Amino acid sequence: MEYDYLIVGGGSAGCALAARLTEDPQRRVLLLEAGPKDSNPYIHLPVGFYKMTAGPLTWGLKTAPQRHAMNREIAYAQARVLGGGGSINAEIFTRGCPEDYDAWASEFGCSGWSFKDIEPLFLRSEDNDTLAGEHHGIGGPLGVSNLAPHALTRAFVQACQQIGMPYNPDFNAGTQAGAGAYQTTIRNARRCSAAVGYLRPALGRKNLTLKTDAQISRIVVEKGRAVGVELLDNGRPVLKRAAREVLLTAGAIGSPWLMLRSGLGPADELRALGVTVAADLPQVGKNLHDHFGIDVVYELNGAHSFDKYAKPHWMAWAGLEYALFKKGPVASNIVEGGAFWYADPAAATPDLQFHFLVGAGVEEGVPKIESGSGMTMNSYTLRPRARGSVTLRSADPAVLPVVDPNFLGDPYDLKTSVEGVRMSREIFARSALGRYVRKEHFPASQVKTPAELETYARQYGRTSYHPVGTCRMGGDAASVVDPQLRVRGVEGLRICDSSVMPRLVSSNTNAPTIMIAEKASDLIAAAEGKR
Repeated sequence: MEYDYLIVGGGSAGCALAARLTEDPQRRVLLLEAGPKDSNPYIHLPVGFYKMTAGPLTWGLKTAPQRHAMNREIAYAQARVLGGGGSINAEIFTRGCPEDYDAWASEFGCSGWSFKDIEPLFLRSEDNDTLAGEHHGIGGPLGVSNLAPHALTRAFVQACQQIGMPYNPDFNAGTQAGAGAYQTTIRNARRCSAAVGYLRPALGRKNLTLKTDAQISRIVVEKGRAVGVELLDNGRPVLKRAAREVLLTAGAIGSPWLMLRSGLGPADELRALGVTVAADLPQVGKNLHDHFGIDVVYELNGAHSFDKYAKPHWMAWAGLEYALFKKGPVASNIVEGGAFWYADPAAATPDLQFHFLVGAGVEEGVPKIESGSGMTMNSYTLRPRARGSVTLRSADPAVLPVVDPNFLGDPYDLKTSVEGVRMSREIFARSALGRYVRKEHFPASQVKTPAELETYARQYGRTSYHPVGTCRMGGDAASVVDPQLRVRGVEGLRICDSSVMPRLVSSNTNAPTIMIAEKASDLIAAAEGKR
């Protein structure tokens, strides 16, 4: 069967795009996902995030040795499951500040992508159970809700106010600065990924076909046009054709990886690996950047956090509470509270983001407290200046790419990151949180001086799961895609995911990625003459 559109990648963007395109019954769409269906029960329990930052629902990536971070190979969780990052993330719903998108338009030539242009797409996607008005939507596919914050989360917000941050009840109302509880992509006490909110209601449509566990070897380009993709079926290549367009939504690592394997990238680099060049696109795989998170963990003076639910009897109680009332720790994303604030008081918008976790050792690479309870603060530089890359080791699709975010590769990133750690400690020292503290567990009190804090950042920082930029959008000829998301120099191919972001937004990236898919659906409709 020939399809009008092939969507390659069933993550947040791919699921949203498939649902939007198939609203028109005349379009025939095939959605391809390399991973399995989202049937793992941990995906749908809000608390399940802590089980999925490593393991079978990820690609098992590690970074290249990070030369500015003790040459460490850092675990780099990227989802390999239907729903993508939205199926395994911490469900935090933030969009970034309006200035982020205005800069895409003014600094990078991305006409049509200013905040005024894209805010209606955020509202269209949203189904908020509490907020409405000019900043929030009701009735969209993506469920958004308020949690009932844990006592420690409320204490965190108070401690932030004690150091001078204002209380912010809504980080998505235009002004980010301050502290508060995050809204989450949770609906009726269950995760609402794009696979759940967008794709599931669309799967009954006759014009939508979903194929999971799809091993895709390359995009097929004939005479300068993308005509389909090649799948491997028991090692045998099978061509799936697209009558109109191939739409790439494999994410900031997966999209450039597939582009490069298909001969779409820097010609000299590809030839050196024996890859036939279909189009010389020097910027494919470049411009990788990500939020570099640094954690501070405190031991509590009692069983105050969710850590106590690791004990069997408490775990059983939590399961019963959730089953009967849809409340308690299972209904929490653990990362309930947050803040946006300034390392540089002269910055136009906050340059630091904080995540407060009601537990310790929740994520891969973060220390646990073996006996007792803990709490964690994670902070990162919102607009890192260092840039890295995604490159091929081999054209073999079974060989993972080289992922080099170049963490802390710019002195600004290190300076701002250290200020985030210092400020995290200051928040924990205030009475609102300090009354729960027994001691600092990690890094511990011997790390004091600026130089020691820099060493700590280099030694223990990690990804915050927000890679972007590797197929950047722009108005210049060097950009990989134009503002209509069309790949330059190749007909019939668009990229519609976080890889097109010319610069990282000042927030978590799931909601902005879904917005990009919403925008893509409008651009495709306009190209068809339907909008």
